[in-house]
Amino acid sequence: MSKKLKIGLPKGSLQESTFELFKKAGWAIKANSRSYYPAVDDPELEIMLIRAQEMARYVESEVLDCGLTGIDWVMESGAKVKKVADLVYAKQGLRKVRWILAVPEDSNIKSVKALKGKRIATELVKVTEKYLKTNKVKAKVEFSWGATEAKPPELADAIVELTETGSSLRANKLKIIDTVLESNTVVIANQACQKDTWKNDKLNNIILLLKGALVAETKVGLKMNVIKSRLRNILKLLPALQTPTISELSNSAWVDVDTVVDEQIVRTLIPKLKSAGAKGIIEYPLNKVID
Repeated sequence: MSKKLKIGLPKGSLQESTFELFKKAGWAIKANSRSYYPAVDDPELEIMLIRAQEMARYVESEVLDCGLTGIDWVMESGAKVKKVADLVYAKQGLRKVRWILAVPEDSNIKSVKALKGKRIATELVKVTEKYLKTNKVKAKVEFSWGATEAKPPELADAIVELTETGSSLRANKLKIIDTVLESNTVVIANQACQKDTWKNDKLNNIILLLKGALVAETKVGLKMNVIKSRLRNILKLLPALQTPTISELSNSAWVDVDTVVDEQIVRTLIPKLKSAGAKGIIEYPLNKVID
């Protein structure tokens, strides 16, 4: 019987971006809307879709060997699992998300200190209670089953809610008065997984490729032909990860230059390269960048 690594992936808002990340890392995952057990083109992997809020306890209890979830939900669960890697991506981009303390725009509450004796609605109850304790504030924290932004002012004086862009808060006329926690996706594993050499190696290889795929999200490759007399000027323009690769061409007066750069600078870099004498400039996407 072949060995398998049982890995949990987040069902819900992070599912699509997680599947896309695994695709860039080299794994094709397919799931139908009613199945919690997606198919994957790797016989050594067994995937289960789990809500991020529950992931840590299933990893702790060894139903799963490992999983991807938010560090916020690991903290909220109190589960004894090991964080083995940070993967900074979210539903809408490669960034961390925030749990923020918010109140209505017309509220007189200006800081956490003003919440003494007030009601706070949130899904992140234990983390919020710890935050209040740190700030020496006694307030009532109530679990919210959803639509938390709609609860102030009638059902709550304040909320602690997850935000990535802030658009939902603005739409509900709420203002942020503090950040309770910054969170990002993490890979967690239980002790048994880490002690099993095969599973631990398999997981570390997956993490290596996932991280490489994340780095590649913000990079592109550039190729160009450069006459040797202008090579030095071209190299001065290239902020490469390492030293650009320079290869001889059939025409001995020219070389091929190949490098990797941040995608955000390409629109200003290519015209400069063209002006400096580069020819046949090709920009190409990357799947993984492994340092």
